[in-house]
Order: sequence, then C-alpha cells, then structure tokens
Amino acid sequence: MLAGIVVGPNTPGFVADQSLASQLSEIGVILLMFGVGQHFHPQELLRVWRLAVPGAVAQSLVAGVAGWAAARAFGWSHAAGAVFGMSLAVASTVVLMRMLVERDRLSSRDGHVAVGWLIVEDLFTVAALVVLPVLASDSSDAQSLGSALLLAMGKVAAFVAIVMLVGTRVVGRLLERVAGARSAELFTLTVFVVALGVAVLASELFHVSVALGAFFAGLVVGQSRFGPQAAADMAPFRDVFTALFFVSVGMLFNPNLVVQQPALVLTALGVVLLLKPLVAVVIVLLLRSDWRTAATVGVGLAQIGEFSFILASLGLSLGVIPKEALDVLVVAAIVSIALNPVLFRLVERWLPKEHGSAPEEEVPLASTYAPDAPGAAVVLAGYRSLGRRVVQRCAAAGIPLCVVQHEAIEALEGLPPGVAQIYGDPGRPDVLAAAGLGQAHMLVVADMPLVEKMQVCRAARQLNPRVEIVGAAMNDAEAAWLRDFGAEFVVDALDEQTEQITRAIRARL
Repeated sequence: MLAGIVVGPNTPGFVADQSLASQLSEIGVILLMFGVGQHFHPQELLRVWRLAVPGAVAQSLVAGVAGWAAARAFGWSHAAGAVFGMSLAVASTVVLMRMLVERDRLSSRDGHVAVGWLIVEDLFTVAALVVLPVLASDSSDAQSLGSALLLAMGKVAAFVAIVMLVGTRVVGRLLERVAGARSAELFTLTVFVVALGVAVLASELFHVSVALGAFFAGLVVGQSRFGPQAAADMAPFRDVFTALFFVSVGMLFNPNLVVQQPALVLTALGVVLLLKPLVAVVIVLLLRSDWRTAATVGVGLAQIGEFSFILASLGLSLGVIPKEALDVLVVAAIVSIALNPVLFRLVERWLPKEHGSAPEEEVPLASTYAPDAPGAAVVLAGYRSLGRRVVQRCAAAGIPLCVVQHEAIEALEGLPPGVAQIYGDPGRPDVLAAAGLGQAHMLVVADMPLVEKMQVCRAARQLNPRVEIVGAAMNDAEAAWLRDFGAEFVVDALDEQTEQITRAIRARL
C-alpha cells in the first residue's frame, strides 16, 4: 500500500499505469479468494462454533452499525454506509494467522476460536459480494429491490449447485489425471486455470463477482485430496498478485484526506482499534470463556485487510461508495496492521502464563481422507515398500496415522481403515500443515531420496520445532545427514539387516 501511494497520481514523482495495476489486482483478488476457499474447512468451525458463530455475528453487527452511523453522519447514503460498515467490521485472516503462527498460538484453543471467528466473518463477506450488486441497482422501491435480491440469490444458488455437484467430480478427476502425469508444472498450471476459469464463468454466465466464483473454486479444490499440494503450488502466485492488489489500492489513496477530514479518519480508527476489540472481549466473556481467549480474539480483530478492500473496491466500481471511503480504509489498514504486532506483545505481557487449556472436542479421524488429520499422532512421509509396512503395523496397533505421498497416488487407495491420506509434496510446509504435523507428536521419513528427506526435515522443523523425527537411512552418510537435519532417531537399513543376519547365525550355531 505504501508503494502504491508513492507511485500513485496523488503524490509527486513517477506515476504508474493505473489501468495495468487494476487488471493485475483483479487476478490478485481471484487468487486471494481462491486461497480462502481452499483453506475453509467446516470442521475448524464446528470445533468452536458455540463461541465463534454468535460472537462473530454480534461483533460484526455492532461494528457494521457503527460504521454505517459514521458514514450517515458525514452525509453518505444508506448503501454507502452499509458497505463502509461491513468493510470496517471484517478483519484480515492473513494478518491474524501470521500473528498466531509467530507466537505459536495457532494450535491452541484461543487460536482455534480466533480462526473460527474470522471464518464466520469471511462467510459474511461472501454474502456481501452477492448483495452488493443489488444495492447498486436502480431499484427504487422495496418490492423491486426484493425481486432483484431474489434473482441474485437464485443465480448464486444455481452457480453453487453446479460447481459443487459437477465441479467436485470433474475437477477431482482432472487433478487426479494430471497428478498421475507426475509433472509439477502441469499440475500448477491446471490449478491456476481452474481458479481463473471458474471465476470468469461465474462473472460471465451467472453475473456474480469473480471473487465469489474464485471462493467456490477454491472450496472444490480444497476439499479434494489434492488440496494441500494445490495450495502450496499457488501460494507464490497468490502472494505476488495479492501484493499487486494492495499496490493498486494504495494508488487510489489521496493523502490530503487525512488533513481535510481528520474526524472521519479518527472515527474509522476508533471503530477498528477500540470498538471491535472491546465488543469481542465482552462477548467472549459473556459466553463464559477465559481471559486469554478474549484477549486473543480482541487483539486479532483490531485490524482490517484484504476483505475490506475487496468489498470497498467492488463498491467503488459499482458507484455505491465515494472515493473518500477507500481513502479512509487505506489509512485504517496501514495503522491497524502496523499496530497489531505491538498489541499482541502487550497482551502477552499482561496475561498470566498459560498452565493448560480447556480440552478440545475430539474430532474423529476420517477413514480415507481428512484435510487436517487433527487426530494423527504420527505423520509418515514416503509410502513405498518401507512406508507401507510401517503403516500396516501402526494401523494394527491402533496408532492414528496420516500418510503424505507425492507419487504413485493409486497406491494410496489400499490404505488400512483409520489411516488418513494427503496427496502432496511432503517437503512443503503447507502440505505438512494440512497433514496435521503442527499437532502431531512424531514424523517418520521413509522411502524417498536423501535430498527430499532433508527438505522434509527442514520443513517439519520450521512448522513444528517440537515434533520428533524418525528417519530411515540407507547408509552411514544418509544417517549423518539426517541427524544434522534434526532427526532424533535414525534407522540404518544396513545396520538393521546386519543385526538380523548376525542373530540368525548365532541361533543356528
């Protein structure tokens, strides 16, 4: 955003091409919403729904009404006030996740509540993307507005039905065929085409926003067993084009607004930094949760980000909100995102040390495919001859296990009951996170070349420093490398075979 302000038309010096930036930012919106859909897992919300759903509804309503009232006080229309209020109410999932990961709070109960809270807000944003074009229509009376809203909802329902019924079958089989070709470039390109293609079809055929179409495309891909690998492959593209999206937002910012309307800027900052956290803390405490959860949720919501700008950019293009609204949101986002890490540090100093948290509800491990594999105590990378034997013995012993495999996907069809499976490169942290390594006790690195074993160990240490790594080495050199890369227990194949042969010799003699 700061780079966009520097190269924008409202500051001296070089002025970038706004038309090109707008086109690139559209791809950024598509990939951003595609990523949100990929990472949306209903089981995450079900674990904390008693706290996250009513809390998010109440907090969004209060913040939205406050934003609407502020907009009306400055002479904006009801529709502009509604869009402005929704933009202030929704927080950035990216910022919150980064804060929780850096502080090792993502797998805790308060981390789960905060993430579930933002998932509900994300769903509100998806609904707003449906309602916003209707608010921008020329419908003057309530009856015509209701008809337009029903028509829009019908189009969305038809689109969702087609994507979920047809897309799950077609996209899943397509990705399976492409994955069978064992071409990483072709797989990445296919996922990219699915994201852009479904978004464009949603816009051209069903007249809904490309962001909404991309969300459901990500939902279809994310619920397949290829979702973790697709998310890992798309992450670099998403990061680049999302950055360009924020650059394009910064280019629209007029710094003179801060001087001309300081009251409006301060009001927006008050809603984001004071009202939202205060309401969230009160709601969490009223729902009989602890202070740590209340503080984590409150501070996590004290910022706005990508969804706010998606809503505001769509509202600006439809003529619903004035340009000043986007300027105010830019200031509020820059200030709140900059202050968020500081607020998290202050809360950690103020709160007492955690001596244990409330037990989570048990989530049963799926028999064939579990996107998060929350109950897996052991994650196994490499499912060939050695990995297959380990899986069979762990399954017979009743040990919860999740297998991560990037090749020979047909081999995963014969897994024992109770063993979860993830298709993807185990050397990618995103894939290991989808396999549940963040909560697992142990990682087994089995059948794969040494270079891949080292990549898996490095990614595992980055994701979960406390996980114990068991590595299988084919010789002394491999064993030394695996120990250097963090494996606590290394099994040397030649050593084990030598021990078995010696034992047999002694028994016979």
